[in-house]
Parts: sequence; C-alpha cells; structure tokens
Amino acid sequence: MIPKVPLDSPRWHGLDGVKAEEVQVLLEQLTSAGAIGGGDAWRRTWTDLSSGLLDDGVVADGAYAALPHLVEAAAVLPPEQTVDFWVDLGFLVTADYRPPVPADLEAGFGAAVRLAERAAARSLLAADVPGPVCARLALSCVALAGLLMGEVLWQFPEEGESELLLSCPACGSDTEIPDFYVGAARPPLDASLLPEPSSHVRQDGHPWSEAAAALREEALGEGWEPFLRVARDVAAQGVSPETPGQAVLCLVAGIVAVRGTPQRAAGELARRLMSLTGHFDCWDCERTWTIADGLAESPEGALSPHRPDRAPADSDGSAAGAQSAAAGGTSQAATRFRQEQNAVIAADGTLWGRMSVFSDSLPGSSGGVDALAVVSRPGRPTLVAGGGDKGVVCLWDVTDGRLVHDPLPGHPDAVRSMTPLPLPDGRVLLASGGDSGTIAVWDPFTGQPVREPAGDWPGGVTAMCTAVVPDGGTLLVTATPRGTVRVWEPDSGECVRRLNPYGSPIRSITAVPISADHTLIAASDTAGRVHVWDPAVDDPWESCAAVQLDARALAGADHQVAAVEAVLTPDRTMLATADGLGVVMLWDPATGAPVGDGLPSSTGTAGPPLITAATPHGGRTVLVAGARHGHRLRLWEPETGAVRHIALEVSPTCLATAGADLIVGHDRGVLSLPLTRQ
Repeated sequence: MIPKVPLDSPRWHGLDGVKAEEVQVLLEQLTSAGAIGGGDAWRRTWTDLSSGLLDDGVVADGAYAALPHLVEAAAVLPPEQTVDFWVDLGFLVTADYRPPVPADLEAGFGAAVRLAERAAARSLLAADVPGPVCARLALSCVALAGLLMGEVLWQFPEEGESELLLSCPACGSDTEIPDFYVGAARPPLDASLLPEPSSHVRQDGHPWSEAAAALREEALGEGWEPFLRVARDVAAQGVSPETPGQAVLCLVAGIVAVRGTPQRAAGELARRLMSLTGHFDCWDCERTWTIADGLAESPEGALSPHRPDRAPADSDGSAAGAQSAAAGGTSQAATRFRQEQNAVIAADGTLWGRMSVFSDSLPGSSGGVDALAVVSRPGRPTLVAGGGDKGVVCLWDVTDGRLVHDPLPGHPDAVRSMTPLPLPDGRVLLASGGDSGTIAVWDPFTGQPVREPAGDWPGGVTAMCTAVVPDGGTLLVTATPRGTVRVWEPDSGECVRRLNPYGSPIRSITAVPISADHTLIAASDTAGRVHVWDPAVDDPWESCAAVQLDARALAGADHQVAAVEAVLTPDRTMLATADGLGVVMLWDPATGAPVGDGLPSSTGTAGPPLITAATPHGGRTVLVAGARHGHRLRLWEPETGAVRHIALEVSPTCLATAGADLIVGHDRGVLSLPLTRQ
C-alpha cells in the first residue's frame, strides 16, 4: 500500500495545481474502468487534471500528493490502455522545473514512482503502439527508473523534424546537427567503442527481465547485433542508475525495434535512435563528447572522454558521422572572448577587461538571480538591484559590487521582475514582482519599503516596466503569464487602467520612449506576437493609439518573438525583438517597419532569449543578446554590424546595463563586465 494524503485532509489546501475533489473524480473513473476491465471515461479527466500538475514545464507541488492515488489506481488497468498515462508521467518526472518534494510527501511519491516504473514496463511489452509512441514510453520507463537519459523525452523529434540540438557539457555551447535523423544505414560507431553496461545489478526485483528476453540480436539486421546485445544486458541488469547514457539509448532503440509497429517503420526509427549512441565535436571548445552527454544535463564532474577512433563524418552532417555542421560555427578569432576567473580574455590572449563579482555578505541571501534593475539618481551612487528564488531584494554599488543594505525581505516567494521608477519629484523608487503575484515598491537608497509586498495575481508578476505619460505622471506597468497587464500609480498602489484587451499571455514587456514625456509599452506573448499599447489612452481597444509592428515583415522572417527591449541610440529609439533561435530584429516604433538586417542566429544562441542595450559614453550603441542558461553572449553593434562573442563560466538568467558596464545575473549571483575594451 502506497502512503497517501487522505482526500479529506486539510493538507490539500496548501498545494498548487490540483484539488482533492478533482483527484476523487478521476479515482472513481479509474476504479470503474478497473472493475470492468477497461474504459476510456477517465482519459478526458486525466488530460484536464494533468495540465494543472504540469504547466509549461513547471511541476505543481500538488502532483506529489495526487500521483500516489492515481498511480495505484492506474496500475491495475489493462496495460495496453494506460500507455499515454505513463508517458505523461515520464514528462512530469523529467520536467525542467520541479520543486523539491515536501518531506511529508516523499515516501508516498517515491513509492508511486517505483510502482509506475513496473506498470509502465508492463505496458511497454503488452501494447502494440506506433514506433514513436513506443520510444516515448520506453524513455518514460527509463525516467521512472531514475535515469538522467529520460530527459530525452523533451527532445524527441516530432514527425518531419530532422535536426538534432546538443549542448556541450564543458562550455555550454549549442551544436546543431542538420539532417541527423535522415537515414541511418550503418551503425554510428565501431562496436568496440560501445560502453559496457553497469556492473551493478538492481536487487529490488526490477521489472525489466521480460524486456531483456524480448530483445533479439537480429531485430535490426546485420551490423547492429552488438547494439542489441548492449540493450539486452542493460535490461537484464535492471536499468541501474549507473548505466551509461549510450547504453540506455541502445535499450530505448532496441525496445522500439522489437515492440514498435508497424515493424518496418519501427525498425527504421530504431536505427535512427541507435545513432544517438555516437559522438559529436563541440564547435566551440573543440572537445569530443558522446551524444548522450549532449542530450541530458551532464552529471557533476563529467569529463570529456578520450577522442574515439571513428570513421570521418559524412559531409552532409547526417547521423552516420554525427559531426557538428551548424551554421555560424566559425567566425573570426578576433571577435571571440572568454572568461578566465575574473577577467575577459580575447582569443589572442590579451586582456579585454576585468569582471566584478558582486558580494554576498549574508551567505545564501542572493543565490541565483532572475531579475535585475539599475537605479541611478543625480548625486547618488548607481545601484544594481537583484532578486531571485530567495524572495529577497539585494542592492549593490555598481562601482565595487558591494552590498549597500542588508537584503530586503518581504516577498513570500521568488522575485521574478524588477524596474526602476524615476518620479517627477526627483525620487527614484524600485518595484519588484513576485512569483505569486506580489508587488513591492522600495526606496532603494534607504532600503525602506514604500509599499509592502501585496497582491495575489494568478501566475505571478513575471514582467514589469515604467511608463511616462504626457500629463507628467510616472506609472508602473506589470504583466502576468495569464495575460493581465495593469498600470499602477506607484505611491498609492492604485490600478489606474488595464492594457492587453485580448488577454494574450505575456512573456516580456518594455517601455519605448517616443518623446521626453511619453512612452509606449511593447510586449511579446507566448504565441510569438508583439503588441504595442499607449498607456496614456484610457481605452486599450482604440486601434490608432499606437503603431503595431509590420505583421507581414514578422511573418516573412518567421520571427516568433519571445523578448522585447527598447534600444536608445543617440539619434532615435528603436525596439529590439528576439526569438528562441537567437535572431534579433530592430524596428522603428514610429512606423512599425524593420530597421536594417538584424542579428541572425548562430550556434549556441538557441533558448529563451535575453537582451539588453546601452550606448557607452557617447560611443556606438551595443545590443547584448544571449540565451537563458546558455553560457554565451553576443555583443552586437547595429551601426557597424560588428559582433563579439563572450563565453562565460556561469549561466546567465537576466541582463542589464549600467553606463559602460554589462550586468549579468546568473545561477549563482551577479557579475559585471565592460562593454568596451579597458
């Protein structure tokens, strides 16, 4: 019996993403299906409920209470009827953002995962499903067994996709291999280079013995027998946590070969998946890795393997040779820089400038930083504000990285957004937004709250900026991923109007100055569209209030915008937009037309985009672009087209500029580096 939270327990009231009543309804449907040996009534209920348990890659903590109930009920259904349930569970246990399991739910959730592995393995062998579904189910079984390679679920190619994106475990650069999944006529490496399965055999009565018996060496034809032997050995040993990633991928491909349908198509898919056991060369650091290392986050302390002896890569970059052939993989050495401790070093070994690592005088007070703001006021030092998962706001002096106050508490959850608020009376305040929808306003120079964190807006306040309207007022604009965009009076906290009449979920917003006393608000939504609003207009439906970006130009460029940023140049203001591939485009807010050619994507630029801009000391405008957690930044001068690449040892999470300095929030804190050579 799995330990479970009783459905009438008050414990459910403090959990996100699910209600006890919803679990009860699904349990009754699953129990009914089990009593009659099947039935589909529960599927729609599960689809609705699971969207709350896993929302956009984020696991709700309610999942840890709900799944022990649901897994126990689903495990007794006919195994061929629960394939989708176990696949969904695989996605949940490998999601990017999984909060820690609460201590009182650990035993029940752990037991549910172990039971789920057994039930999913039964479905794997009993169900006749198409090859791609079989592959996802096999990866889910691997994930439920606790293996890192289960994360490949999120990268499994959709029908028609052929490229493969890998991340270097050493430098974090992305390598894209085009046409990787196009054909796999021969094995990707010599059989002698296949890894030995782990010598550790699971002793807990594992559910993989039948899979081992089903893995026939001849299933993929001549030349593939050694790969099937590795797959069989992995299964026979119970898919232990110590199994190398390459060997796990042999198992997944082997299962598809013997259980996927139709047999011919499943065999072709299995050969393509078996190609994932090969190697790739990182275009940036020029080290060789197994593809398995590039697919899943590498374990702590992973080292580059000895360069294997293997056939040269095919010139077309296909799976047989698995060499990186990504666009943008080469560029002039003079434009590349790297971090060495607290220095930025050019490719020729010369010093570009010194980094400043911001202090953390109270250990653990800053941690990872997800939001930054720069606060400046005449006669006062320029401050950098940062906040993240700790729920506190830290303020540093930009000149030396010293904390100027004790961290400011108040948010009951993570800080996700910040903006400075320069007011007409000369004061400069700081606003911060939290994960549960709280908004706080601070005096950054005294460290005192102007308004304590308040509010409870569903989805959190994930973006904010400052608007100036012609009547002389300064307003705070906040946005949530559920589409609510509000305009506030900073001192009183009164909501004076709303924007975003269509309610599109918002990812990013920025204030775009069109005169000294008037800004527009630009926003990107989760569908990749851009909206422009005038906060001075009472009616957000008024169609002529602001010029929208040229929809034809956006569509023609296939530019799915994920981030927006105002770019102030010496002679005009532009709007920058960035997408998840690393493409950055510039726009004229007066006409909505694109400006110039933009910054194309490059190897290592894919991911949730980060952008900021500055014009250092009367020089050329510099736009900085990167990807969240990507290790690499590009410094682009739109006027000349010059691009500099900086490889960091940290993983950026947010960017800002202060004069001639770039401020980088990352997974361990904050640092600054010069935008121009010192």
